[in-house]
Amino acid sequence: MRDLTLIIPTKKEAESLPVFLKELENFSCEKLIVLQKEDNETKNAISSFNNIKILVQKENGYGNALIEGINHVETKYCCIINADGSMDPKYLDEMLIECQNKDLVFCSRYQKPGGGSDDDDIVTLIGNYFFTFVGNLLYNLNITDILYTYILAKSSSLKKLKLGNGDFRICVELPIKAKFSNFKYVCLPSHERERIGGKKKVNAIKDGLLIFIEIIKYFFKK
Repeated sequence: MRDLTLIIPTKKEAESLPVFLKELENFSCEKLIVLQKEDNETKNAISSFNNIKILVQKENGYGNALIEGINHVETKYCCIINADGSMDPKYLDEMLIECQNKDLVFCSRYQKPGGGSDDDDIVTLIGNYFFTFVGNLLYNLNITDILYTYILAKSSSLKKLKLGNGDFRICVELPIKAKFSNFKYVCLPSHERERIGGKKKVNAIKDGLLIFIEIIKYFFKK
């Protein structure tokens, strides 16, 4: 795994991130923590950890954390994995193997057998199925979980996508642009764990509308 960098976008995860980093000590890969300048609480909570790199975002937002993280990766492969511990690192070995002859590997909570989630509620479940259906209908993405950003990829491929969405909508920009670029990718089932601490940082109705508009937008750019 020495050719792999974990990009760990972090926002107010002082409770979760130290626990998750302790789990990641068993993985011999680079760990790149991307956090906001004002997030001193999280920064202080991980100050005792060695063998991690901290990247302070120039621009706030989940998408900007991913974009700036991707641009700083120097290893052949990189993987987006959230700081709240919900994305289980036990899948990394399989994802890395699958990525040998692919550009990207998408994890999916809804692919069977093996997919699942301890964090979904009925609103997010229905929303995820709906947005995935629309994405597949419009762009023939052939994926089963359009909103899940547990993604391992060749770093060079991710950089070629020239991602530009600074917020959570990057989750749909990524697979759509991968399809437009004729990248080779695959979906693997994974089980989303309950987050270690904190609450979801989403507004299901408002954010859902913005995601829908984002998906439709690319239809007119084809």
